[in-house]
Amino acid sequence: MLEIFGITFPIFAIVALGYVTVYKGVFEPGDMTVLGKFVMTIALPALMFSAVTGQGAGMILDPSYIVGYALAGLFVIVFALIWFRLNLLRTPTGPARRAIAVMGTACPNSAYVGFPVLLLAVPDVAAQAFAMNILVESFLIVPICFLLVGGSRPSEGKPLLRVAIDALWSVVRKPMVIGLLAGLAVSASGLTLPDPFTKLVDTMASSTAALALFFIGGTLVSLPMRGNVVMAGEVVAGKLLVHPAMAMMAAMVLIPLGLPGLSDPLRVALILSAAMPMMGIYAIFAHDYGHEGLASLGLFGATVGAFVTVSAFLAILL
Repeated sequence: MLEIFGITFPIFAIVALGYVTVYKGVFEPGDMTVLGKFVMTIALPALMFSAVTGQGAGMILDPSYIVGYALAGLFVIVFALIWFRLNLLRTPTGPARRAIAVMGTACPNSAYVGFPVLLLAVPDVAAQAFAMNILVESFLIVPICFLLVGGSRPSEGKPLLRVAIDALWSVVRKPMVIGLLAGLAVSASGLTLPDPFTKLVDTMASSTAALALFFIGGTLVSLPMRGNVVMAGEVVAGKLLVHPAMAMMAAMVLIPLGLPGLSDPLRVALILSAAMPMMGIYAIFAHDYGHEGLASLGLFGATVGAFVTVSAFLAILL
């Protein structure tokens, strides 16, 4: 138990520190915007580039892990679509609200929370798993969720094909994805980078974990905590419990599908990655559709609740 606490406590203590310092006025909410921009445009792209070039594209891209992580995401999307469509708890809902709820269950915060957890829990495969997580999320899970949300109001928005193209284009332009693709290109080419450049990138990448966690805590302060508590609870349960359960299921079907089984560290990384709270921009994205209250409650609840659920998964898996 002390070993598990040693993994989760530093992670969520930094999140709590970010929350307290902003809440007490040591930092302003606007400071978190600057910090988040640094993490997204400098630190995370450097981390992605360093992760891929440090291990090589062949070592980074494990087909079994990629398929397993993709299946887990697709499984939870289908589950959430059915669950929120049935609306067993009779919560106020509609196409846009359902789509936002599905996004909350399927899009984990791999960059800000997931990677720091993996770094402490399975350090040998943390960078590899993180790179594959970003690849699957950026080119499959997040575009599907964008498509669902954009298609929830077809009469007011763009055609679905245009929404899909815009979603993919917005993904390709992200600095983090550019860093990943650049790293894959360098690894595939066999080029050897100058040592000073490699040290520069590694130094920038090493700043990612603590800054990302501090940013998450600081941004929680300004979230509008008004909305449908019951449906937000369903989203939290879907993200923290159903998604990792789907990852376990996906890991079990790899061999029947004709793929090699995962090593123990990668299997742990797969399940833990799915157990992370939803991505940090969830509430911002939901604001455009008038459901920022639901998304904010879900994001806050999942971030706080993850301390318990991630600790439980670590106790089971390690």
